[in-house]
Amino acid sequence: MPELAVVTGAAGGIGSAVAQRLRADGWDVVGLDRAEADLTDEAAVANAFRDLGTVGALVTCAGVTAGAPAHETTVEDWHAVIDANLTSAFLCAKHALPGMLAAGRGVIVTIGSVHGRVFAPGYPAYAAAKAGLAAFTRQLAVDYGHHGIRALTISPGWVRTPDTLTRVEDPADLTRLAETQRPGKPADVAAAVAFAVSAGAALLTGTEIVLDGGATAVQPAALLRPGPRARLGLPPLTEAPRSEES
Repeated sequence: MPELAVVTGAAGGIGSAVAQRLRADGWDVVGLDRAEADLTDEAAVANAFRDLGTVGALVTCAGVTAGAPAHETTVEDWHAVIDANLTSAFLCAKHALPGMLAAGRGVIVTIGSVHGRVFAPGYPAYAAAKAGLAAFTRQLAVDYGHHGIRALTISPGWVRTPDTLTRVEDPADLTRLAETQRPGKPADVAAAVAFAVSAGAALLTGTEIVLDGGATAVQPAALLRPGPRARLGLPPLTEAPRSEES
C-alpha cells in the first residue's frame, strides 16, 4: 500500500511539480492549499490532518513572496508573510508528527529559499521567515531523529515559475544568476524532494540543501569583473545567455 505524502502549496509552480513527481514515484499524494484549508489557522490544519491518517512524508511548499523596506512594512504585512511561510509549516509539522511518532518513521521537507541566506533589498519579513524555516526544520531533526523521523530544508534560488516571471524585468536574468547558466525549474526542486523522501536518503537530516545552480557560491563583485570570467570561458554578463528549451 502506498505511503501518504502531504504537499502544501500544491497548486503553485513548485508544489504542483513536487506532487506530480511523488505520485509518479508511487506515493499516495494529498495536496493541501488555500482551497482546502487555511494553513495559518490551527483548527483548520488540525481538521485536515485528522482526516488524513498517518503521513509518511510532509513537504511544505506553501508560502508567499512579498516585501517592502522595514520602515514601510506594517505589522499586518509582517505577520502575513511570517504566517504564510513559517507558521503554516510549523502547524502542518505539529499535526503530522503524532502519526509519524506512532509509526516510528517519517520525513519532513520544508521548501526554503536562498533568500534566507543571502539577501536582496526590501524583503525583511520574507528573509526572516525563510531563515527561521531552516532553523525550525533543523530543530525538528534534533528533536525527532531518535524516533526515526528525518527533517531537512531544500532552498532553491531563482526558479522559473509564473510567479517569478512577474518579478523580473528580463527573464534572461534567471539564467545569468546561476553559474550553471540555466534557470532552475520546478522539476529540479521536485527531483531533490523525491530523493530526500526516499529510502536512499536515510542519513539526510538536519541540513539545508541549496539548489541554486551555484549562484550563492560566487562573490557578487567577482560577477562584474570580465577578466576572471574570460579566463574561465564565461561570457560577459552583458552578453545574452545561450537559449535553452524549457
